[in-house]
Amino acid sequence: MKLNDDIAAKMAERFGHDSLIALATLDGGSPAVRTVNALYEDGCFYTITHAQSGKMMQIAVNPQIAVCGEWFTGRGTGESLGHILREENAALARKLRDAFASWYGNGHVNEADPDTVILRLRLTEGVLFWHGTRYDIDF
Repeated sequence: MKLNDDIAAKMAERFGHDSLIALATLDGGSPAVRTVNALYEDGCFYTITHAQSGKMMQIAVNPQIAVCGEWFTGRGTGESLGHILREENAALARKLRDAFASWYGNGHVNEADPDTVILRLRLTEGVLFWHGTRYDIDF
């Protein structure tokens, strides 16, 4: 089923805050998975990472990704939105700072580093389980 207002509200309730999700990429012919802090909004998860990280190197070669967390699995594509301080990223960066406030300022994120980037995980399909109901979603 297409993403509708009801499912969008469920996704926002479950993931519209600092959420831990598993992010899988391809490292050559092998899968690579790691846990990331992410914020869901409008069919995408957003996270902050380093442009030279393994996940970003893998996405540059093959942008296909998969995610999993809290009774949701999904597939899509990953893309860098560039440095967190880019003018185009200002509104999103504020949302991410607010969502990640409990750990953002503890030295994990260096906004002065031009390689600190926002990674967008644009979903194309997913499966959400919500109180005993399965939703197969086309984003």
